[in-house]
Amino acid sequence: MRSRSKQTKSPKWKWIVISLSILLALVIAAVGVWGAGVLGELDGMQKSPENSIFKDIEPEKTVEVPKWEGKERVNIMLLGGDARDAQEGEIARSDSILVASFDPVTKKAHLFSVLRDTYADIEGYGQARVNSAITIGGPSLAMKTVGDMLGLEIQYYVYTDFEGFKALIDKLGGIWFDVEKDMYYTDNADQNRYDIDLQKGYQLLDGDKALQYVRFRHDAMSDFTRTERQRNFLKAVADELQKTWNLIQMKQILESVSPYIETNLSVTDMLKLGQLGLESHVGATAQIPPMELVSEDHIGGASVIGIRDDDALLGYVQEVLSKDETIPEPSPSPSPDASGGGTSGSTGSAGNGKL
Repeated sequence: MRSRSKQTKSPKWKWIVISLSILLALVIAAVGVWGAGVLGELDGMQKSPENSIFKDIEPEKTVEVPKWEGKERVNIMLLGGDARDAQEGEIARSDSILVASFDPVTKKAHLFSVLRDTYADIEGYGQARVNSAITIGGPSLAMKTVGDMLGLEIQYYVYTDFEGFKALIDKLGGIWFDVEKDMYYTDNADQNRYDIDLQKGYQLLDGDKALQYVRFRHDAMSDFTRTERQRNFLKAVADELQKTWNLIQMKQILESVSPYIETNLSVTDMLKLGQLGLESHVGATAQIPPMELVSEDHIGGASVIGIRDDDALLGYVQEVLSKDETIPEPSPSPSPDASGGGTSGSTGSAGNGKL
């Protein structure tokens, strides 16, 4: 693991916490009530160029990052990196990719988890797995690649790795969680440091066990079920972060994870987003691409996830952004015979699916 040089959630921001790592849960704690110590730790997450893990990347093209003026939709890309196989000076591919989207007008927030093996256009470089964009051109190219795929302008990123995720969970004292089935996998990398061995049942997961849970993908649906597990676990982490004791010790929590986090969010940006988070509620979450638009392709002998229809995917993202799952579905209007005055014939027609 390479050394690192030197985000929280509002009660309504329950599912956006870490990108398989840390999340903006650590951002919202900075809404101004926890003092200079917390603000100092948050400021340390925006690394100077010489201390950035991306300092050695020299992309062929400079990618401009869109600015957020505070009134339009804002999108944050959350990246969890797996640096185990990276050589010194190399950047790890994104092991998990999430996009948190907020509308300051409607006060709705949405979360998208992007399948890392999705084959996408990387501007200026042709097509490749979406998780390789960060190794080619750093965070700006990754933001551009994912943003183009979703039809969104992504203004910010938060990046961390396995050790940052484990540090957060351990600092919280672990997370009580119901593991839905036995999970076992032998990983020969790093002297089996990242083997997975979990038993089914409700249990306290420390940082190591929690990482095993969110990484497991060795079942029939592979990454499809893994991204769902990650979203569910992040909800549990968010609930834990909002407990009084963890809010009190927020400075210590930030100190434990700050060395592993890198972001282009300034403290001012964090404060603005924190206020927006306090005012927002969850609209919906979704996987990208959705199952109906997934195609299993083979490129150079390797399996990748293709997108059946790029335009349909853009439409799907906008459809998700229009959803608000906090609003109950309207009840169907009662039929004229709902009071019991109908005939057996009308009951039969209803049973046949006719109105």
